Amino acid sequence: MTWIEALILGLVQGLTEFLPVSSSGHLEIGKVLLNVEVKEDLTFTVLVHFATVLSTITVFFKEIKELSIGLFAFKWNEETKYVSKILLSMIPVLFIGIMFREEVESLFSGNLVLVGGALLVTAALLISTQLVKAGEKKIPFLDAFVIGIAQAIATVPGISRSGATISTALLLKNDRSEAARFSFLMVLLPIIGAAFLDILSFSSESAGDHIAVGSLVVGFLAAYVSGYLACTWMISLVKKGNLYWFAIYCALVGIISIVFG
Repeated sequence: MTWIEALILGLVQGLTEFLPVSSSGHLEIGKVLLNVEVKEDLTFTVLVHFATVLSTITVFFKEIKELSIGLFAFKWNEETKYVSKILLSMIPVLFIGIMFREEVESLFSGNLVLVGGALLVTAALLISTQLVKAGEKKIPFLDAFVIGIAQAIATVPGISRSGATISTALLLKNDRSEAARFSFLMVLLPIIGAAFLDILSFSSESAGDHIAVGSLVVGFLAAYVSGYLACTWMISLVKKGNLYWFAIYCALVGIISIVFG
């Protein structure tokens, strides 16, 4: 992988991780267009995902700090309740990761028809949010679990994680700002956990497939900077309810992917 390819894929990851257009789906499309071997970029994929985790922490540093202070007060306060909701939302994706890990990984094979169909599902979810009136709830426990199910379904490349979780939260009549905040905070631990498992499973047999350090650095920085910008922009868009343009985009890319696939 050249540094230019790393730059492009890093930008794609950073922008699409937070924008509701599916980062995994766009990475699959990028791999096909750039003719990058799937087996070659496990380290790269883990690294750019970690970069987006850091960008999330940067954007929500104040909130994460407050949650940490409240949690370690060891009291059943608002912060402890919020963290508990995040942990509850992780159960579905944890179940999928443990029970169906190989099946999920088999989906990341450059299948443009699968990605295209999943992008159409994402488009339908985003359009649905325009048909309901925003609520004022602050993510109750049951809603947190249902949003977690949406996150688990979004392991399919082409179904946007942020699109699925934010749409689900809005359809459940939750507050727009709270929907965006919860969606971005709930993904931190699953991404870190998935990266850790990938590192543990990294075998010596793939040692010859390492990507140059320079390309890894370029990809990491591109994903971090673009992720930070996309995250702050997405929060603003959710508050205003302007998600229909992303629905149109996902529908167009989905149809093109199916045709070329």
